[in-house]
Amino acid sequence: MKLSGPFLFILATMLIDAIGVGIVFPIMPDLMDRVGAGDTAQGAFWGGIMMSAYAAAMFLVGPVIGSLSDAYGRRPILVLALATLTIDYVIMALAETYWVLLVGRILAGLAGATYITATAYIADIAKPEERGAAFGMIGAAFGIGFVLGPALGGLASGWHITAPFWIAAGLSALNALFGIFILPESLKPENRRRFGKGDLNPFASIWKAFILPGLAIPLICLFVFECANMVYVTLWAFWGREMFGWDGFVIGLTLSGYGVLIAVVQAGILPQLTRRLGDYKTLILGVVAAIIGFTGFGFSTAVWAVAVILPFAALSDMAPPLLTAFAANRVGEDLQGLVQGVIASLSSIAAVAAPLVMTGVFQRFVGDAAVYFPGAPFLLAAAMIVMILPLVWRMRPQR
Repeated sequence: MKLSGPFLFILATMLIDAIGVGIVFPIMPDLMDRVGAGDTAQGAFWGGIMMSAYAAAMFLVGPVIGSLSDAYGRRPILVLALATLTIDYVIMALAETYWVLLVGRILAGLAGATYITATAYIADIAKPEERGAAFGMIGAAFGIGFVLGPALGGLASGWHITAPFWIAAGLSALNALFGIFILPESLKPENRRRFGKGDLNPFASIWKAFILPGLAIPLICLFVFECANMVYVTLWAFWGREMFGWDGFVIGLTLSGYGVLIAVVQAGILPQLTRRLGDYKTLILGVVAAIIGFTGFGFSTAVWAVAVILPFAALSDMAPPLLTAFAANRVGEDLQGLVQGVIASLSSIAAVAAPLVMTGVFQRFVGDAAVYFPGAPFLLAAAMIVMILPLVWRMRPQR
């Protein structure tokens, strides 16, 4: 699609947001040490609890935020979310106990409208056939953010453990100001719908989405992908430390390398493949790459093996934006916010459950475990993707 001013702004918004998120990943083990959360295994568990709390809050408000943006427009919701994220990062920078960190993450989840509103904004301004590639560009912006974020977090943590949070707060505040003064509204008045009492119930909104024709299968596949992908977010730093003795700087470099690959895939390879092969065949390639990536990491015992598998992991990130496009193309303009909010809620359910499961599996196979196998959570993720292959097959175009 054409790189218009609003589209570029949304990409910049997601870039800065990704930097703010990624800047924290390399310091998670050290952060857990700072607040007294225990050794590596215990720190991974309590880190998973924190991520689950964030996701639970997001689940409760995701459809509400989407429906509010359907009723009142994307711009005010996006600006409010960015301002609240600024407050969250300040709280985390000042936190000296685990429970304050937890409160900060819950606050961030309650205001986690950035991605929901941004994807709805893109759905407003992109043609249906362009949405897969457009959502991929959002993924590319995240990829670039994860190049800059973890590297910046690893470097800044050398100055002080809280420095990454202050940087993230500044970036979020700057982003909110950009939204106030630059971003136009994308949702036309005639495409808005009323906000009703039913929109306050996340379960009702999810049910409403699932009974819309053709929407259930892409939503289920997205949910499973989110569950599987949580293994990276939850355990990459802990797995890297356990398997290879990586410190925060090295963890940041590996995440940055992954971000470079994601940016190349989603900004360069994904649009080319969708034009040549179509959305569905490109989706199949992403699913196969996911299975290879998870399985490869599960059995990796050398750094060179990690380097070989990383490109497959990046290629697998073609699947979520394509599944999001499949979902967006099955509803009208007045329901785009609802659908993106439901997708966010499903992702949040995955982010509540998956970290608990993944960190539990990790704990079972490290430390004094009878069978030492830190890669076990990655194999579990691979099995999840294999399970949805029949549903992916049902999404094939009908001739």
